[in-house]
Amino acid sequence: MKKISLIMLTVISSQYIFSQNADTTSKKGSLSITGTVDAYYRYNFANAKDSGRTNNYTSFTNSQNSFELGMASLKADYIIGKVETVADLGFGRRAEENSYNDKGTLAVIKQAYVSYTTSGHVKFTMGKWSTHVGYEVTDAYVNRNYSMDYMFSYGPFFHTGIKMDITANSNFNFMIGVANPTDFSTASFAKKNFIGQIHLVTTNSKVNAYLNYVGGKDMSDATVNQFDAVITGTITSKFNIGYNGTVKSVKPSGSSADSWWGSALYLNYDPCSLFGLTARGEYFGDKNGVAGFGTDIFDFTLSGNIHIDNLTIIPEFRIDGAKDPIFYKNVDKFLPTAKSTGTFILGAAFHF
Repeated sequence: MKKISLIMLTVISSQYIFSQNADTTSKKGSLSITGTVDAYYRYNFANAKDSGRTNNYTSFTNSQNSFELGMASLKADYIIGKVETVADLGFGRRAEENSYNDKGTLAVIKQAYVSYTTSGHVKFTMGKWSTHVGYEVTDAYVNRNYSMDYMFSYGPFFHTGIKMDITANSNFNFMIGVANPTDFSTASFAKKNFIGQIHLVTTNSKVNAYLNYVGGKDMSDATVNQFDAVITGTITSKFNIGYNGTVKSVKPSGSSADSWWGSALYLNYDPCSLFGLTARGEYFGDKNGVAGFGTDIFDFTLSGNIHIDNLTIIPEFRIDGAKDPIFYKNVDKFLPTAKSTGTFILGAAFHF
C-alpha cells in the first residue's frame, strides 16, 4: 500500500509540473453553492405504547412517534482550470451518524477534497468523499426511499485517502485508490485499505453497471473485504429498475473469516413529473452474526415521491421481517418476541 501511495503521489507531482502552461495563468474560477434540508416523522406500529424500543436497525431513522430533524447541509464547489475543491458540511443527527467515528469539527465534514484533472481522461482526488459502494447515499433528497436499507447501514459511509479516476471512453471507466480504514477521517499508523470501481455503460446509455471493492485491515486489525455490484436500467421514460448486491467478509486476527451478504431490487415508476413511486425489496443474510444479528432479515418498502419544485415529500410504509425474533412488541420488556414489524414514515427533503 505504501508503494501504491508513493507511485500515485509521484504521478500527480510529475503531471502537475509538466502542465505548467497557459492553464496556470491567472483565471477566474467558478463557484457553486448547494444545500439540503430534510426532516421526518416515524411511527412503528409495534411500539405504540412508548416501550422505549424503536425496532429500527438501519441508519438515520432511529426514533419512535417523534418529529425529527435529519440533516442540514451546505456544499461549496469551486473549479479553476483543472483544479476542483469541494467542502460539504452537514449538521444534525444524520450527519453525526454518517461521521460516527469523528469528534468535534471533523464530524461536521461530510466531504472535503481537492481534485486535479491531468487530461480529459485522468483525475486525481485527495481528501474525504462519500463511498462508491452501494445504491443508496447519505443525502436524503437523492434517495427515493427515505429509510435506508441494511446493506447501506452496515457497509461503508465514506473514505479518506487518495484515488485516481480514469475514463477510457464513454462506455468504460474505472477508479483505484488507497484510503484509511472505512469511515475514519484520521487513522494514524493504521494499515490502509485498497478501493476500486469499474463502471460499464451500454452504447445506448440505458444500462449502467458498477463493480465496487474495498478491502484491507480495519482499526481492530481484522481483514475486511467487501465486493459490491450496482446495476441500473432504464426500461421506459417512466419506469426504471435498480439492483444492488454485496458481500462483506471479516477475518479477525487469529480467527477464521465470516461474512454477511445482501441483495436488493428497486422498482421506480414516475407516471408524471409531480409524482413517483418506488418499491424496494431487500434480503440481508447475517446468520453468522458478523453484523450483529445472527439471523436473516427481509425488508419491503413502498415510498411515494411528491415533487413540489425542489421539495420532495416522501410518505413511506415499511415491513421488516426476520427468521428469528429480533423485533419488540409493546409488551416485551427484556427479550424480543416478534419476527416482523411495520413502520410508517413521512419524510420531507429540500435541495437548492
